[in-house]
Amino acid sequence: MDNFLFQATIYLAAAVIAVPLSKKWGLGSVLGYLFAGIIIGQLNLLMGTGFSDLHGVAEFGIIMLLFVIGLELEPKQLWQLRTKLLGLGGLQIVLTTFALAVAFKFLGYETGESIALGLAFSLSSTAMVLQTLSEKGLTQSEGGRSTLSVLLTQDVAFIPMLIIIPLLATNPTAVVESELQGAHSTSSEEGLGIALTLIEQLPPWGSAGITLVSIVLVIAFGYFVVRPMFHYISSSGLIEISTAATLFVVVFASLMMTLVGFSPALGTFLAGVVLATSEFRHEMRSHIEPFKGLFLGLFFITVGSGINFLTLYQNIFLVLILTFGLIAIKVGVLYALSLIFRIRGRDKWLFVLGLAQGGEFAFILLQFMSQTGVIIKGEENTLTLVVTLSLVFTPALFIAYEYIARKKGIEGDPLTDDITEEGEIIIAGIGRFGEVVNDMVAANGYKTTVLDNNYQKVKLMRTLGYKAFLGDPTRPELIESAGLANAAILVVAIDKRENITEIVQYARRKRPDLHIITRALDRQHVFELYQAGASDIVRETFDSSLRAGRYVLQKMGIPEEEAHIRTRGFYKFNRRATRELAAVWDPDIPLEKNQAFLNKIRDLNKSIDSSIGIPKEDLPQGERLSEQAKIDSNITTDVDMKEVDTPEIEVIPVKGEVIDQDEFTKNSPKS
Repeated sequence: MDNFLFQATIYLAAAVIAVPLSKKWGLGSVLGYLFAGIIIGQLNLLMGTGFSDLHGVAEFGIIMLLFVIGLELEPKQLWQLRTKLLGLGGLQIVLTTFALAVAFKFLGYETGESIALGLAFSLSSTAMVLQTLSEKGLTQSEGGRSTLSVLLTQDVAFIPMLIIIPLLATNPTAVVESELQGAHSTSSEEGLGIALTLIEQLPPWGSAGITLVSIVLVIAFGYFVVRPMFHYISSSGLIEISTAATLFVVVFASLMMTLVGFSPALGTFLAGVVLATSEFRHEMRSHIEPFKGLFLGLFFITVGSGINFLTLYQNIFLVLILTFGLIAIKVGVLYALSLIFRIRGRDKWLFVLGLAQGGEFAFILLQFMSQTGVIIKGEENTLTLVVTLSLVFTPALFIAYEYIARKKGIEGDPLTDDITEEGEIIIAGIGRFGEVVNDMVAANGYKTTVLDNNYQKVKLMRTLGYKAFLGDPTRPELIESAGLANAAILVVAIDKRENITEIVQYARRKRPDLHIITRALDRQHVFELYQAGASDIVRETFDSSLRAGRYVLQKMGIPEEEAHIRTRGFYKFNRRATRELAAVWDPDIPLEKNQAFLNKIRDLNKSIDSSIGIPKEDLPQGERLSEQAKIDSNITTDVDMKEVDTPEIEVIPVKGEVIDQDEFTKNSPKS
């Protein structure tokens, strides 16, 4: 137990230190986890401490990760993408396999070995690429969608590869002899203490057959055992039992594959694929999803810790030649495919560089090749190191993509290149916030220019007649091309906190006179945007929260009219309080140590009652308010009270400035 706790401390400490630093330096969390793994691997060597316990935990993380990947392969989604899957994805596997097989043949490998290695190395890392695309907001771009199509094809192709590879074995008897010689030294943890697994004793056609039978058994297990089991469990209504059942599926599928000599990750991946059509897939995904980030982290840490620097040192030239050769060949094939399928601009380089590494499935396939005699026993160690190094270089490939796109100033989808008209009103982001803003402004006869990186939304907006353009609105050049120099208003409606602030800062720096209306996620974000130079700052949940609070007052017995007036009073007070707090907020001083900020809060708390309170004698007894009182308190006479969302917006001068909307407006924005 003490050893396990020590190992856990090392794992967590390395991740806690390396990942935030990597994110802060703009390298992403993936590279941080890899660095953490490298640190752990070297500590293991220096201290002579075995990390076998936690390495097993990390392996379990990979198993769970592949289960989630399998669950996401829904047949409906695959059918919708069939053209790209069979065309773009299929050609990528075929052409890359052919090119790599020729290269391995040139290096002296047998024909069967070369084809098998070409298949294994043609795959890319679903986990790493999707994580990086998500972090950088590139999932919905044309390059991101093309990349996803290829990754889905590779995930599906992994299963037939398992059947084909044993048929390529050139010397399967050597494996049996090798295993017989080392049977007594095999640990009980490998293959559950079985020195000779079933698959290693069979000829190539037998290995292919047992592989097919194993796949069929997993499919049968999913259909005839798992589904009835979940039907039975769902009737109990016990969430914890449902979670336990999901874990049982993962562990049992892994055990089945381990018994026949396969990687346990293969079993869970197949189980996930089978259950992707189940009505319980969303429930199972909800049980696993909270831990998905942890699984990713464990996977990347395992990759980093698996780098054997001694083997790397002894075979440095061979490993580097194979690694850079792999990346170069895949870049060449992917570049050719981008030309064939007309993937242009920055999307082309995202597609080309994003898929140029090896993948997590290659680890399984290399181990499988060694077991079935396709490659010489022990040769998989060097080849695994090649896959690992290609994964380590992946963040650098994405950095190269960003550099090329920025250096050449190239754009992505043709919709982005069509920005030829300068908009008077620019709306950056067309999600649930920006969509309502755009609809209201357009309904009043004003034309807007909409920027968003969601292809489907942009396509719909253009169909409806709006000037909508595909692209990342956080990119300065896109805002510039949309007409920032001559725009009257910029509305920042995206949902990422740091990106909102960056856009406001950039726009204010470029246009000191521009009116910037921006979305804020919370009150502290309001303070940040105030200092960034925003003109109108709208807290996204403020108005709906006021409405909910008004309903609470009414249900507690306060008359409807009085509840409206109290809401109005709190509305004015909160706007004034936010403006005063923003003036003394300092991002470099923690709130609990900012005395000016704390004193202002105390002063405001003392005045809140007088700000929103209403003397009883001022309220009519048993009668509705007069028409003038209704106007003063913003109560509509011909609309049901439950349909009134928020008070009417009012401009209130305060100390020479203007407070407007939910928070405030500044007449003289900061430059």
